Amino acid sequence: MSGLRDSDVAAGGDSRVDYDVIVIGAGFGGIYMLHKLRNELGLSVKALEKGGGVGGTWYFNRYPGAKSDTEGFVYRYSFDKDLLQEWNWRTRYLDQPDILAYLEHVVERYDLGRDIELNTEVTGATFDEDMSIWTITTADGKRYTSRYVVNALGLLARTNIPDIAGMDTFAGRMVHTNAWPDDLDITGKRVGVIGTGSTGIQFIVAAAKMAEHLTVFQRSPQYVVPSGNGPVDQADVDRIKENFDAVWDQVRSSVVAFGFEESSTEAMKVSEEERRRVFQENWDKGNGFRFMFGTFADIAIDPEANAAAAEFIRSKIGEIVHDPETARQLTPTDLYARRPLCNEDYYETYNRDNVELVSIKENPIEEMTPAGVRTADGVEHELDVLVLATGFDAVDGNYRAMDLRGRGGRHINEHWTDGPTSYLGLSKAGFPNMFMILGPNGPFTNLPPSIEAQVEWIGELIGHAERNGVQTIEPTPEAESGWSATCQEIANMTLFPKVESWIFGANIPGKKHAVMFYMGGLANYRAQLADVENDGFRGFAFNQVPDEAPV
Repeated sequence: MSGLRDSDVAAGGDSRVDYDVIVIGAGFGGIYMLHKLRNELGLSVKALEKGGGVGGTWYFNRYPGAKSDTEGFVYRYSFDKDLLQEWNWRTRYLDQPDILAYLEHVVERYDLGRDIELNTEVTGATFDEDMSIWTITTADGKRYTSRYVVNALGLLARTNIPDIAGMDTFAGRMVHTNAWPDDLDITGKRVGVIGTGSTGIQFIVAAAKMAEHLTVFQRSPQYVVPSGNGPVDQADVDRIKENFDAVWDQVRSSVVAFGFEESSTEAMKVSEEERRRVFQENWDKGNGFRFMFGTFADIAIDPEANAAAAEFIRSKIGEIVHDPETARQLTPTDLYARRPLCNEDYYETYNRDNVELVSIKENPIEEMTPAGVRTADGVEHELDVLVLATGFDAVDGNYRAMDLRGRGGRHINEHWTDGPTSYLGLSKAGFPNMFMILGPNGPFTNLPPSIEAQVEWIGELIGHAERNGVQTIEPTPEAESGWSATCQEIANMTLFPKVESWIFGANIPGKKHAVMFYMGGLANYRAQLADVENDGFRGFAFNQVPDEAPV
């Protein structure tokens, strides 16, 4: 069964669909998926992107300080070895403009732009069981039809806006970091920021150097380690380029895929002196995932090891922050079991005269006023700009926001009443010929290597279907239940579920806490994908096109 193209229609072929595949989104996942399906499999593909440019996360997140907290040499595609050699980087971590320029270059390099429809927000997708066709609708009233749909919606893309009394009365500027306007300059202004997650800490460090006064409204104190960011020598870049094959082999065979060797040593098997030496060494090297997974093997699973790591970071807060009360408010007391964070000079920033910390767990926000934010102690914090670094309705938020309907017209929410589920993080029972990049219960890792693994596997599955006269592919409910159980079992072996975190949906009021990731690591995830494929794509039901037999 060959892909349907315009030429097929003109020649009197099957004209029921506009495209073989619609890809929703043009970030890291959507860009590579379009290349894989169009350029390598020869299918007719259209990517629909709500933004005015490609890049996904890196198009929308333009706030001061925006950067990846994955080291730049592994925050890129690995499938194009020539591109790995041609593209340089100047700093250890890549700033938002650098990442966006890289993705724009990839689009241009593979001539993908002609099949990307920008400023096109998908609002619905419905599967027609009689015709085995998807109909996709957009905010501007357009309709597209396709045989397959691949959702590259983004893991962190559905903006979370908190409900604060009096928001509509604020006379200043209020923005979310995920929608930073081009005309906003915070230089010399009185700025407030709510949120101290990965985005928040990046913004805080950058904004403190620009604003006249910065008020940080902290919901939860965080364990933050240095990033070790700074310029890189060309000699170091050249050395990495010479060893990229080994680098990517290590990434694919690792747990978190961040480009360092994870530790195999248990924390309590060494002396306290040795533990502090290892913690200090990795504190000096920088990177949040390195500190959690490169120091000792059991920080994320053993309470005693976790407590040792947490206590080390707490001791650093006490050393760095001059004001004892500010240090107290910045010091977490819970487990070190959220997404690991890092940024340069985070705690040092609170030593600046123009930075003020307000703990809104101890002193909640009561309302917004025309002048700013009033807290429970009666203080009105006067602001020109309020920045919401309040994160996202992660993983499943964008799916639920769409009118996404599979077999029987059932909305995705009807399937996910107890939390989002999938098979392999890639597909959903009841939604034939629909695939997800970074869907629920996909791997918890550096994202580009996981995206590549998923895109390549989806490509293999669709290629198999095209060669064998398959009309629809979907996982069985049993396979999906089995994968969900596996993800639950692995998550329960860690300490992550014991902390309120967006990783389990805890940042969204009223959202049911659920396992959202496969925490077994990239190497094990890739092995699972290979095992399923080698077993004839075990767990999937294939329905043949009438009168066509497998080859």
